[in-house]
Amino acid sequence: MSFELLGLRVDLLRAVATQRYARPTPIQIQAIPEILAGHDLLAGAQTGTGKTAAFVLPLLQRLSEKGHPQRHPRALILTPTRELAAQVGERVRAYGLHLSLRSGVVFGGVGMQPQVNQLQRGVDVLIATPGRLLDHAGRRTVDLSRVEILVLDEADRMLDMGFIHDIRRILRLLPERRQNLLFSATYSDDIRRLADGLLNRPKHVEVARRNTAAETVTQAAHPVDKGRKRELLAHLFHREGWHQVLVFTRTKAGANRLAEHLGREGIAAAAIHGNKSQSARARALDDFKRGSVRALVATDIAARGLDIANLPQVVNFELPNVAEDYVHRIGRTGRAGTGGHALSLVSHDERGLLHGIQRLLRKEIALAPVDGFAPSLVPPETEADPSLGGQRGARVSGRPAQKTARPGAAKPARRPYSDRRGRGFPSDLGKR
Repeated sequence: MSFELLGLRVDLLRAVATQRYARPTPIQIQAIPEILAGHDLLAGAQTGTGKTAAFVLPLLQRLSEKGHPQRHPRALILTPTRELAAQVGERVRAYGLHLSLRSGVVFGGVGMQPQVNQLQRGVDVLIATPGRLLDHAGRRTVDLSRVEILVLDEADRMLDMGFIHDIRRILRLLPERRQNLLFSATYSDDIRRLADGLLNRPKHVEVARRNTAAETVTQAAHPVDKGRKRELLAHLFHREGWHQVLVFTRTKAGANRLAEHLGREGIAAAAIHGNKSQSARARALDDFKRGSVRALVATDIAARGLDIANLPQVVNFELPNVAEDYVHRIGRTGRAGTGGHALSLVSHDERGLLHGIQRLLRKEIALAPVDGFAPSLVPPETEADPSLGGQRGARVSGRPAQKTARPGAAKPARRPYSDRRGRGFPSDLGKR
């Protein structure tokens, strides 16, 4: 199928041709007609499937057909991270190149005044992170009362980051009658509950099995003692001749230390995480894309939503504590149908995490030791954790050691999902 058959106007087709898109992806084929028809949408798709274009293209068409540019935002796109907001903003500008619509991006970590000036000049499409958007709303520098289309992008990550309360506050600022689009990399039960309260008779689109990893990604794992992970990673860089690798760690401090270690090994590296300024994160990402940095070491929060064209390799220096995050991580490679590779370095205490990932994926990830780096035959009770600066940890299967319960003590009941302020899911999240 071609983009012409999806009902897009000529101005948008010209912009798509400039991007050299050969044909629409499955999520675009299914979502674009439904959005053009004015339906609410619940869309589940793996990362790298073209979902940004799936909502931006029809959103721009609907706004251009319904009236002239206005001073106040007519479409609001919420994203969980600064990087994703910036990248969606780039796509909106690229696809709207031949339209008279104006767009703006607001997120934290940078000065308010340039954003205020932009909002005062007027934007039709506003891309924002929840916290900074509420800052502007509190200062009355943005008016959301005329929003016609709301998009929640990476909705699952927004829930993981505890943004449910902020989302509720934002919804109170929007008009009741609007089109709602919810896009998520995974289709969890929490997402379904969110959708039930937000969407009005939505159309459902899902282009991959629930919580599956991209089928274009080759997955492998090397067992190794935790204390030798850094040494093994540097060895693989030199042996394989890697030139562009996204490396995941669990902690900000661990990301910094690993980037410094790789630099000492002659491998140009940079770290990105929440403690880095927005300008430093943008600079590191740009250096990585240009090739002056070979290893970009990132935490999950910083890396979510990164769009790096043709990224060949992802390495899990440490496995994530949540199995679903593994899917998001390796989804940075193998995007839009291209091939990619994902490698995990697995220490003894991470075997349980690996088993959880395999259960989620319903497939085995073979453990293949590297010559000279085979792990100890008898796993130590505690290993020196390089991400903790050499301190000894007591993590078993990726979980903190638990205190021994008193004999006969009842196990605590599992707590239901709640946001960072202790609130559970509301029964109605701004449903029309």
